[in-house]
Amino acid sequence: MRRSHDATLRAGEWPATLAPIAHVLDEGLELGPTTIVVGENGTGKSTFVEAVATAYGLGAEGGSTGARHATRPTESPLAQSISLTRGAGASRWGYFLRAETMHGLFTYLEDNPSRRGEPAFHELSHGESFLAMLNSNRFTGEGFFVMDEPEAGLSFHAQLALVGALVQLVGQPGVQVLVATHSPVVASVPGARILEFDDDGIHERAWDELDVVDHHRRFLEAPARRFLEAPERYLRHLLP
Repeated sequence: MRRSHDATLRAGEWPATLAPIAHVLDEGLELGPTTIVVGENGTGKSTFVEAVATAYGLGAEGGSTGARHATRPTESPLAQSISLTRGAGASRWGYFLRAETMHGLFTYLEDNPSRRGEPAFHELSHGESFLAMLNSNRFTGEGFFVMDEPEAGLSFHAQLALVGALVQLVGQPGVQVLVATHSPVVASVPGARILEFDDDGIHERAWDELDVVDHHRRFLEAPARRFLEAPERYLRHLLP
């Protein structure tokens, strides 16, 4: 991806004020077969994956290249200022799942049924419905699949199941995956290219170099054990 020839987004205009977004506009970026984006809140992860998804032609609130689902447009203008280059013979199919808009997407799918035998997504838990969607034929075959914070609503074991599903997905020929996450579990997909967003831009990292991995490791080494032994010692500092 790179800045498009007719880009209207200026350097001092949000979201170009975010260092990772400025990096993409100034230098371009090539995605791997599996790309995982991590970083703190506000660094531009969701803005980035949303723009890539919509520039590809996927629904901004989730869905495929034919999605017409929309409630309240809140997407940034970034998609109109980047262009994507497809590989020769690449599929035009794709799907976008984002945790914050899944309820609306599932409502749209139930109101506009197009596939037989689908589960009633609203009758499942958030985690169950997400995994059911990922195991549907929407995620079978060639295509570009984008996910924004898929770990939301997933237990630890469900996150492991998600990693397993992603491994199977990217093992298919002609598949490319882009995921934004806060989860060190989701970020552990074998063979993924991991990009860390921060105030200085975009940095390619190994999994064990990530801040989110280091923070979880430090927390679980000793403080977590102390918390589990006596949570009231910690909660008394947080509660009135």
